[in-house]
Amino acid sequence: MEKRYHCPVELAVDVIGGRWRPVILAHLKEGAHRYGELRRRMPHVSEKMLVQRLRELEADGLVARHDHGTVPPHVSYSLTEEGLSLAPVLQALYDWGAARLSDAAS
Repeated sequence: MEKRYHCPVELAVDVIGGRWRPVILAHLKEGAHRYGELRRRMPHVSEKMLVQRLRELEADGLVARHDHGTVPPHVSYSLTEEGLSLAPVLQALYDWGAARLSDAAS
């Protein structure tokens, strides 16, 4: 059954909402990252949660998983074209968060 949205913000929050999805997208906005790099940049997320969120973002068409076919496995993640279209939104969230942190420190 297809979900119905009454406001575009509902759809946006449904797709990129949650605690870790926007953070993953923000890191990938900088460029492709291997799983281990993402894990180091996000020390408070569990491995299970990171894998789960990456799979969800991949299923939603925002993140691409690239298996380089090497041993040991070399897998990297990057934003798809649709994921890249979120760059201004992610930048706005970053700027707002940075300003809020600055105000809190004052």
